[in-house]
Amino acid sequence: MAGFRPALIVVDLQEDFCPPNGSLAVANGRDIAPLVNKLLALPFVVRIATKDWHPRDHISFAINHEGKAPFEDMITIVNPHNPSETYESRLWPVHCVQGTPGAELIPELHVSQLDVVLEKGTDPRVEMYSPFYDPFTSPRVYDSGLAQALRGKEVTDVYVVGLAADYCVKNAAIDAAKEGFKTYLIEECTRAVDAPAWPECKKDIEASGAQIVGMDGPEVRRLMTAQ
Repeated sequence: MAGFRPALIVVDLQEDFCPPNGSLAVANGRDIAPLVNKLLALPFVVRIATKDWHPRDHISFAINHEGKAPFEDMITIVNPHNPSETYESRLWPVHCVQGTPGAELIPELHVSQLDVVLEKGTDPRVEMYSPFYDPFTSPRVYDSGLAQALRGKEVTDVYVVGLAADYCVKNAAIDAAKEGFKTYLIEECTRAVDAPAWPECKKDIEASGAQIVGMDGPEVRRLMTAQ
């Protein structure tokens, strides 16, 4: 289809984010794998999986902050290059540590159909939910090069799936839209950490210009006819 060059981003479909043994398991997170595999079989220009790939001293781990508890406590993260720029971030259990089984993509995922696996969250000084870059802007601390790679493939539309809906998937969709791509988050292909708050979270995503769509909607059906 002329002028339609779609990419698929599969966000963090890793063991530590999935039951039964993940240290930061998202309820029913593993259940999205069959639908994600259906998408991987469709004619995308490029299929990218992202992985949290944290060092053990990562700033998001509660264990690295004395007296702090995962899920409950927040910290202020400071731009290492500009102390005047800060943001608040939630603390988590240790998860997706580089080289550990929990950091691996789940075996149910058809990894042979992936074109790229992008590792993120490798800088211990910043939280990086988005696969594009960290939240700092003055200056940015880490840029994965994903936006440039998508432009290099002349991608027009980005489809986002994976875990977790209200954190890394949300930020992937928002930043894809910010970068000028038509962006679709496929709702059946994600799960949220805080499921009751998901309806409110969806409003933030849609405010960015990204659309939340269904597997049976026209945005996904269009992929069936793409060449």
